[in-house]
Amino acid sequence: MSFVVAENLVKRYGSGDATVAAIDDVSFQLHAGEFVGIMGESGAGKSTLLAMLGAMNRPTSGRLWVDGIDVYALGQEQRADFRREFLGFVFQSFHLVPYLTVIENVMLPLAIVKAGRKQKRAMAEEALAQVGLVDKAHRLPNQISGGESERVAVARSIVNEPPILLADEPTGNLDTKTSREIMELLQRLNAAGMTVIMVTHSPDCAGYAQRLLRVSDGKLVEEEILVKSSASSPQLAVV
Repeated sequence: MSFVVAENLVKRYGSGDATVAAIDDVSFQLHAGEFVGIMGESGAGKSTLLAMLGAMNRPTSGRLWVDGIDVYALGQEQRADFRREFLGFVFQSFHLVPYLTVIENVMLPLAIVKAGRKQKRAMAEEALAQVGLVDKAHRLPNQISGGESERVAVARSIVNEPPILLADEPTGNLDTKTSREIMELLQRLNAAGMTVIMVTHSPDCAGYAQRLLRVSDGKLVEEEILVKSSASSPQLAVV
């Protein structure tokens, strides 16, 4: 059984002759533990699709199932509970609270979790350990680098141990070396069992994925499987 099933997703904006389809009849299935990249030109609908997969943007029509749950059949509060249980989000902008320390930023998603502060702190320390930043736990965001800020954002997104990580251009503000470090981090999280769905415009970043979904003018125009060679260079096999 597929873990994520998108069926005939449509998202329209405007009305009458001014109606624009940001997503137009998109269907696909993903298995648990996949690393999937979503690519396309600017304005193709990539981020809109990711927001729909993240239970943040109700489709005009179509349905989305995650682990057998009909996501948009849920009420608003139920959908918030679903996001908290199933999803972690990483964005191009780090969205760190400047007056909170690194570990306090990572603890933010735990504010509504029924657990003691000691347990929450231990969970945050574990998440920071996964991204290699335990030694920066007590620094403020302006005391760490851009790459470290993105790693803090990743730690915050995984502190609840969600099964799915959604990443929207996670290396967009980073240099080549730091981008590679972030992608290797996402690859390690995926190898540990997390499903990763990433929007990117970078072919280099897309090369870390196992599958690519290409979007153009709101339509899914191509699916590709990335076959890793013995030299670890991606080779594309169109399916």
